[in-house]
Amino acid sequence: MLAEVGVDWYTYLEQGRHINVSTEVLERLSNVLMLDASERKHIFSLARKELPLEQAKEASTISETLQRFLDGLGTSPACIMDTRMNIVAWNSAYCVLNGDLSVMSKRERNFVWMTFTSAQFRYLKGDQWEPHARRIAAQFHAGYARYIDDPWWSEQFEALSKASSEFREFWETHDVREAIDGPKALRCPNLGMLNFDHVSFQSLENPNLIVSIHVPHQDGTIEKMRQLMGEISL
Repeated sequence: MLAEVGVDWYTYLEQGRHINVSTEVLERLSNVLMLDASERKHIFSLARKELPLEQAKEASTISETLQRFLDGLGTSPACIMDTRMNIVAWNSAYCVLNGDLSVMSKRERNFVWMTFTSAQFRYLKGDQWEPHARRIAAQFHAGYARYIDDPWWSEQFEALSKASSEFREFWETHDVREAIDGPKALRCPNLGMLNFDHVSFQSLENPNLIVSIHVPHQDGTIEKMRQLMGEISL
């Protein structure tokens, strides 16, 4: 037996079958098999489990392949976020709408912080800012509960509470909302409305990363994005 589990059980895990397994068992199995970081991520992904806290913290870097994928999306604004909703990668199209993330502080690149403190982001969302902000506050609330032993969440909560009365208000509602894919409309100061379809998915390479893409509609939005990207060289 490996880590107190049978051969059949391990075979089912390798096949990606749905099995009932605890994080502790996966940890023991990873140690017995002397798995490296990428192999450990894979086995947790097969079992549909999140990495333990310390490993999740280390999973915020992305590969060159993922960055090339973002860069190759052209006029589709895209970013990658970690479990703390820190934006850890982005492309030029994302920056022309949200500002140059390369010169922002790590806190400013947090999506929750951006939602509640960035005047530029609020303008982009227009009358959809409030429902969006309520969803983001609810997602932050869920993350806070999930990673209750990580002091980063309580520190971020205190900072957000001081920075935004609306964050405090939305937090108190104890709302629970999932992220929504689908049509999104953003406001551009000089070019009017920009229409996109939003899609997001978990990275198979690293299950702690979420890829978020806004695909521009063929209603003039692609041309407007090209114009913006020509005016703002990053």
